[in-house]
Amino acid sequence: MTRVSDLPGSIPVFPLPGALLLPRARLPLHLFEPRYLQMLEDALKTPARMIGMVQPNAHPKGDSNALHRIGCAGRVTQFSETEDGRYMVTLSGISRFRLGDEVDGFTPYRKFEVNWDGFERDQGGPEHDRGFNRAGFLELLDRYFSARDLSADWATLKDADDELLINSLSMLLDFEPEEKQALLEAPSLSTRRETLVTLIEYALRGGQSEDILQ
Repeated sequence: MTRVSDLPGSIPVFPLPGALLLPRARLPLHLFEPRYLQMLEDALKTPARMIGMVQPNAHPKGDSNALHRIGCAGRVTQFSETEDGRYMVTLSGISRFRLGDEVDGFTPYRKFEVNWDGFERDQGGPEHDRGFNRAGFLELLDRYFSARDLSADWATLKDADDELLINSLSMLLDFEPEEKQALLEAPSLSTRRETLVTLIEYALRGGQSEDILQ
C-alpha cells in the first residue's frame, strides 16, 4: 500500500498513444529515444522512481503537445539494457493523478506537477467487482477473440482475479487512445468492466454505435 504522503509533487511524464497503465498492473516499455533514456536515468535517482503515463490529447486544435489531464504513475521495478543501449523497463502502476502545471526546466522530457487527490482507492489493495458475470463476460470475449483470430489462455482467464482480468484486458486489447482514456478514467472496477464490455460489443458490431448493447 502506498501512502499519499509518499507520493511526489511532480513527476516526469511519458506521452504514449494507446499505452495504458492502471494501478497494481504492470506495463512493459521499450525506451530508445535519448530524451526518454534521460528520463529513466533521472527517475532512478529519485526515491519514488516514478514515471507518469499520459495519453496525448488529439482534440485541441493547433496544440500538438496537448495531454489528457488524467494519467497513471508507475514505479520502475525492473529494467535491463540491451547491447545497443536501449532499455527494457517495467512500470508497476501505483496511482492515477491529475496533471497540474508543467515544470519549466532543462530536461529534454516533460515534467509536471501532479495532484493525487480523488484517487486514494488506487493506493490500497485490489478492487473487487461484485456484479461481475464472469461466464457471460468470457463468452463475449471468446466471440471477440474469434472475430479477430486471436488465441488466449482460457484457463488463466477463468482463474484470474477480477481486477487482474479486467485491467489486463483493458491494457492489452487493441482500442483507440480515446477509448483507452475512458478505461483509465473509470471511477471503479465495475465501471471499467462496463466500459470494456461496451467497447468489445462496439467492435463486434463493426463500430455501429447505434447497435451497442447497454
